[in-house]
Amino acid sequence: MKSLEFKHLLLVCLAGISTLATAAAQSPGPDLNLPIAPGRFQPTMESLTNYSCPDWFRDAKFGIWAHWGPQAVPMDGDWYARGMYEPGNKHYTYHTNHYGHPSEFGYKDIIPLWKAEKWDPDRLMRLYKAAGAKYFVSMGSHHDNFFLWNSKLHRWNAANMGPKRDVVGDWQKAARKYGLRFGVSEHLGASFTWFQSSHRSDKDGPKAGVPYDGANPANGDLYHFPAEPGDTGWYSKNPKWHQQWFNEIKELVDNYHPDLLYTDGGVPFGNVAGLSMIAHLYNQDATRHGGKTEAVYNCKQKSDGRWIEDLERGIMPKIDPYPWQTDTSIGDWYYNRDWKFRPVSWVIHMLVDNVSKNGNLLLNVVQRPDGSLDPEVETMLGQLAEWNAIHGEAIFGSRPWMVYGESAVKVKGGAFKEDFKYSAKEIRFTTRGATLYAIALGWPEDGQLLIRSLAKPPGAKVNNLKSVSSLGYKGKVQWHQTPEGLVVKLPEKKVSEFTAALKITGTNLKNIPFATASKLAPAPDAQGNLRLLADDAELHGDQIGTEERDGQPNIAFWDKAGEWASWTARFPQAGVYKVSASSASPSSPSEFVIEVAGQRLTGQGGQTGGWENFKEVSLGQIEIKQPGDLVIAIRPKDAASWKPMNLRYLKLTKAD
Repeated sequence: MKSLEFKHLLLVCLAGISTLATAAAQSPGPDLNLPIAPGRFQPTMESLTNYSCPDWFRDAKFGIWAHWGPQAVPMDGDWYARGMYEPGNKHYTYHTNHYGHPSEFGYKDIIPLWKAEKWDPDRLMRLYKAAGAKYFVSMGSHHDNFFLWNSKLHRWNAANMGPKRDVVGDWQKAARKYGLRFGVSEHLGASFTWFQSSHRSDKDGPKAGVPYDGANPANGDLYHFPAEPGDTGWYSKNPKWHQQWFNEIKELVDNYHPDLLYTDGGVPFGNVAGLSMIAHLYNQDATRHGGKTEAVYNCKQKSDGRWIEDLERGIMPKIDPYPWQTDTSIGDWYYNRDWKFRPVSWVIHMLVDNVSKNGNLLLNVVQRPDGSLDPEVETMLGQLAEWNAIHGEAIFGSRPWMVYGESAVKVKGGAFKEDFKYSAKEIRFTTRGATLYAIALGWPEDGQLLIRSLAKPPGAKVNNLKSVSSLGYKGKVQWHQTPEGLVVKLPEKKVSEFTAALKITGTNLKNIPFATASKLAPAPDAQGNLRLLADDAELHGDQIGTEERDGQPNIAFWDKAGEWASWTARFPQAGVYKVSASSASPSSPSEFVIEVAGQRLTGQGGQTGGWENFKEVSLGQIEIKQPGDLVIAIRPKDAASWKPMNLRYLKLTKAD
């Protein structure tokens, strides 16, 4: 994780700590004027429970975002406008080396350099539609307080400066021409405290004490007025700023009527100012759509259906009952000469995983300062178009199934968790009407898929399959059902390098829990020993998950004493087994219990000095009196003795 991303995450989390339950205590005061369009929504949490996500968003699944503006000019990455005023920051170093000291050449002087001379929104929108995007989101204003719309309230805008074009308006025209829904993102709420670094000065060196250009009152409408002492959170506590934010975002909403409004943070300010904007967005949109609200509001706060929750660079661990969205990027948020772009496989796997869990993917396609795309980015868009031409029926307009899929990589959900090594072992499900789709996140080397959720247990009246076909293949595929699952032999020639997708029809399709499939029971090796790997474990809890270290999976950062893991292992004969565990912990050892066949072993994980330093420790012996499939569980002994650890495997070695 990049340092600025980590800082961003911390700030967003701090913003979320202030919940809307305290809105009354943070009321904006009688001097704030927060007019909203008439309608059924009022600026209260209770009123917003009447919101329902529109079908267009649920059907869309995939949007493209232009996270673009003057901060792209130095090609030095995200948060440039702030970092250039922070000695020690890489942006400060770059800025002073290339432009001069920020007391003499500040961010205000970067803005005129943004010309967007090669920007062709019509051509780009045509590419984005072909790639599968159903909605497009333009940057409205980043934390740099520069507006990309033609504003009457703020002179620092793209229609007056830089490209001297209404960027939001031109993007909107192109989106509507190609039939895409249109959204705007506002990062303005956090701008006030974010940009205060521009008011400071160097603490040492030849320019020590010389104020940066943000301290000049003449530039105050760009860099903001000075914050009060202690006003340092993601969102300012200053009511004057709350009013200014409301007025400016209301101008954006009233002039462009976006289908989607994205906020970079929780509900702004945790008070009525933010709730008033949401109510206004919904009400004005309903007036334009015959009383039905079709607008979507995104923010990084749990919604319970009041808006669409957004996870920055993250995923959900399971199906969420409410539609949600990941926002992420193929590279840095702004153009960065040092970053490599994500491969198309990563984009496709993120999209499929999100859709299986009732989510959408909003993908930032990084633009150069001049508005063009790098050749490899255009190649990626073309690959995405080819993939969607075959697999789109399993994605667009789909809904989740009973379970999101079958996962060999169990992950924790949340923001800034998006790097996983998926393979053909990962299966994701979607549905369209009575049709079920199963998508493997890779093409298996042996050309065969096993869908364990579609097993046919003896005598069961479920999973009566009628047809199984491979998307992108005109011929018939061979398939049969067993108590272990649906077995499908794929076409000899790969349809895709990135996925293998099946279209399945039948009656009474039900998810069969994996424990009923004998394939799940790890069998002993030729010597009768068992090795129970992290990837084969059934994990019990909301946060427990797996990761890879040095190419090997482990149950990672296991820090909750109420969570546990289990395996269904096959013992073909009775006998005595020695039990050991491979674990890692940088701090104090953890005490845990192994349970199998009514027996309990108490063990202790070693203190290894690091999360990556695994050590195998002996735990004792157990006796298996009856052969068969037995459940082996490992759980914390108690909360008092439990310390975070990683677990790579349990091993059972025959003692006789």
